[in-house]
Amino acid sequence: MELPLVVGVDGSESSLLAVDWAVDEAARHGLPLRLVYASLWERYEGALPSTSPDRPSEQVMADNIVAGAAERAGRRHPEVKVSTEVIADEAVEALLREGYGASALVTGTRGRGELQGLLLGSVGLTVAARAHCPVIVVRGDRAGREGTHERILLGAGEPATSGEAVRFAFREAEARRCTLDVVRAWRCPEHETADHPLLAGHTAHEHTEQASALLDAVLHDAAADHPKVPVRRATVEGPARKVLLNRSAAADLVIIGARRRTGHFGLQLGRVGHALLHHADCPVAIVPQQV
Repeated sequence: MELPLVVGVDGSESSLLAVDWAVDEAARHGLPLRLVYASLWERYEGALPSTSPDRPSEQVMADNIVAGAAERAGRRHPEVKVSTEVIADEAVEALLREGYGASALVTGTRGRGELQGLLLGSVGLTVAARAHCPVIVVRGDRAGREGTHERILLGAGEPATSGEAVRFAFREAEARRCTLDVVRAWRCPEHETADHPLLAGHTAHEHTEQASALLDAVLHDAAADHPKVPVRRATVEGPARKVLLNRSAAADLVIIGARRRTGHFGLQLGRVGHALLHHADCPVAIVPQQV
């Protein structure tokens, strides 16, 4: 049985955009959709009567939120099987737990009640940094969210952290019938060229060859498994986060891998992931690799 695509909903505009993106994704891959609202209303419900005229019952509100999200998904793709649940728990813990039985987790950029000035809410950031399944944060402009560019962007990292991300990217490009752009960014350390300008070109050439060889290594197996996916490879000098942010403006999804160390409970997300989750012009997928 296919694992569902799980979406964290809370009634915010950001989460409704995530529902739209997720139901499109579920239809594309033939997956069921599970809409989850996490709240600790049960802990506090006894403090005020549920019929209080000053505020609606939190339980009624939670039920209305998931019902409204399910209705929205059903209007967009009636063929997608949708289930809902209200969970009495903190949002982060509930979503992380859901991730063990999900094909992927999907969140918006900001939750209900979070400051509008935030680039990314705490729930989305923490889930992306800790989940053991792929996490997609739906952000960016309308063109990127709606898939009009027909391009998937993969930031190729080291082989030890790239395997799952590469497979995810090829599956996504195949399902969308679009081009997969694979980019490896590299940096030429200043000490290699500062005192030897005549060697600068040679050193840059060596770095380019190394980056190209790494792309050969990380793409080989997945490319063989998905021969119909058109792949465009690029090796680019510069900071990876800057390179990927610039290219995200012409992508429908940017994908990177992330290390997940067994037994480590802190945030496991590097500078590239942080930058993309806060500033990318399209949805961002963080795909964990167990190491």
